[in-house]
Amino acid sequence: MTLNTQPNLARPDDFYEALIDMHRDLDDAQSQSANAQLILLLANHIGDHATLLEALRHAREGATDMPARNGGTQPRAA
Repeated sequence: MTLNTQPNLARPDDFYEALIDMHRDLDDAQSQSANAQLILLLANHIGDHATLLEALRHAREGATDMPARNGGTQPRAA
């Protein structure tokens, strides 16, 4: 299975709204837990190891392309 990175949501705005609503009234720990549970549920649904590794790579690349929150510098690994 190849990872589909093209827009593929039938109702993207509705999904985004539902995703935001999922976090409503949760504290930071609960919000992180909800995200982790969602990730694991979707990973289980996908099931294909190679596709999941590709998704992890894309997600990490997307995160590292963003400016750091601490004033534009990122801590260096020791």
